[in-house]
Amino acid sequence: YESMTQKRSGVHPLACVEADATLGDDVYVGPFAYIGSGVTIGAGTQIYAHCVIEQGARVGENCLFYPGVSVYHGCRIGNEVILHSGCVIGADGFGFAPAADGYEKIPQIGIVTVEDRVEIGANACVDRSTMGSTYVRRGVKLDNLVQIAHNVEVGAHTVMSAQVGVAGSTKVGEWSMLGGQVGVAGHLQLPDRLQAGAQSGIHSARTDGQPLMGTPAINAKTFARSSALFKRLPDLRDEVIALRRELNELKAALAERQ
Repeated sequence: YESMTQKRSGVHPLACVEADATLGDDVYVGPFAYIGSGVTIGAGTQIYAHCVIEQGARVGENCLFYPGVSVYHGCRIGNEVILHSGCVIGADGFGFAPAADGYEKIPQIGIVTVEDRVEIGANACVDRSTMGSTYVRRGVKLDNLVQIAHNVEVGAHTVMSAQVGVAGSTKVGEWSMLGGQVGVAGHLQLPDRLQAGAQSGIHSARTDGQPLMGTPAINAKTFARSSALFKRLPDLRDEVIALRRELNELKAALAERQ
């Protein structure tokens, strides 16, 4: 692994770096990468081929951007951040207002702030805020294909498996763990150390401090018991029908005796 990620320095002849960009010591910029106007990149950061860092963005020290990463204008990336291929930081948040003939786009004029020692997987997206900033706090780890919507705040040291989606303006607490394909509704404030199993659908901030499963998400132990019963529903239905028939027969027999 060390040999595959060995540090290089210098700007490849096929890279494009705008004249007013600032590169720290021992920065590497690979072929066909683009570094926009006013960008600042800290010492020791590695920008591999075909990465795009747009105007005014700031990147900290000792970061590693794999091929094809995009960081949109004005975004802030901390120190020792790893962004994998296809990762997009700062695309417009999903904001549209209904109009008579369709939808009007709501300008997304905020940024994304990614703090130190974050790692974001391939093809994951963190959208810029409508105003202010979308935050990915220190030490967060996001797997491939994770979607973080506008104005979300992901608390420090939280981990999210592949295909998690967090809707706009939700705050996810620190040290939380979300399994694959968890969906989180918007405008929630979730507690620290939340645990949610794969494919959970979180629609409420009331978690009672217990691990969650299911859609809508409930206590994981309750979900496990419910799942066991769910498999028996056809048999239980037949039993209820048989009991109802037997009860009706008993009622009829009792009526005849009266």
